[in-house]
Amino acid sequence: MLIDELPERYRRILLSECQIDWKLRAMSDAELLRFPGLGVKGLAAVKSIVEKNTPPTEWIAVDWGTTNLRAWAMGKDEIINFGDNFNSGMNKLAPDQFEAALLEVIAPWLGPRTLVLSCGMVGARQGWVEARYRSVPCTPTDPAALMRVQTHDPRLDVRIAPGLSQAKPADVMRGEETQLAGALALYPGFDGVFCLPGTHSKWVHISAGEVVSFQTFMTGEMFALLSTQSVLRHSLTAEGWDDAEFDAGLSDALSRPDRIAARLFSLRAEGLLHGMTAPQARARLSGLLIGIELAGAKPYWLGQSVKLIGADKLSALYARALALQGLQAESLDATACTLAGLSALNAQLKD
Repeated sequence: MLIDELPERYRRILLSECQIDWKLRAMSDAELLRFPGLGVKGLAAVKSIVEKNTPPTEWIAVDWGTTNLRAWAMGKDEIINFGDNFNSGMNKLAPDQFEAALLEVIAPWLGPRTLVLSCGMVGARQGWVEARYRSVPCTPTDPAALMRVQTHDPRLDVRIAPGLSQAKPADVMRGEETQLAGALALYPGFDGVFCLPGTHSKWVHISAGEVVSFQTFMTGEMFALLSTQSVLRHSLTAEGWDDAEFDAGLSDALSRPDRIAARLFSLRAEGLLHGMTAPQARARLSGLLIGIELAGAKPYWLGQSVKLIGADKLSALYARALALQGLQAESLDATACTLAGLSALNAQLKD
């Protein structure tokens, strides 16, 4: 490990936060100098060791979403470096601004010609270049379908993974297909269902390595809108939780999904009349919305093997909800799946 190459004094100072090589390489001078006792001399020593022990970048993985850009410099079998930019999401850039935004993050990693494999909203119609959807049933990703991007900088060989589309019922995904490919790379031969909780949750049926069908639920967006822009905003807080209220909302929605509109307003009335606290209301709202999602997605999860791909806290809620229905779902890290999916594409390009 890179940290082991440092002098003992500096190793002790940095070890708590830099146990992974790429995390140390990704730290700026300012971030390193905040460690008490490192100082300018220590900074110089650390940077010298980092420079000597940084392998060349073989290719670059990019996850470019609506709100931010994340990039990883990839070596033969490891992550070499990481960078992000929360001011360079797809919704903040015009098509002619994407290349400069990308270079701002990855320029130090580039060789004479470097492959940059990208996924996410960068390939949307409003993105850099539209990578047209592939129709299901199909494999999650296909190296032959990657969209090449014309760039001004000759060092860039940018290719974008297209999303997937479904004719009936009409549905699309973009970015999740790469996570699915990564999950299948991590669990080859898996047949069953992946659930990807998020702003727009996806339920995806996988068989023989192909996406057979999928369905999207606007659960996360509905929670955000109801909790910040509806009358319910007066009853909720951004923090706090109550497991019992989540369970109650989940059960209520699953048993009577047709009553969801009435149950939502009752959150406001419960606070006014019976002292329901803001954390209780927040948890009940989450349970109600995830409950109607599970009711609608029942054909996907009932009697199936299910794996979750998403952020830890949100995946934990879905795992709890499914466990209450008697189904144990394993949770996978979304970033790990994204990187595994892009790595699988890179390997296929070499074959």
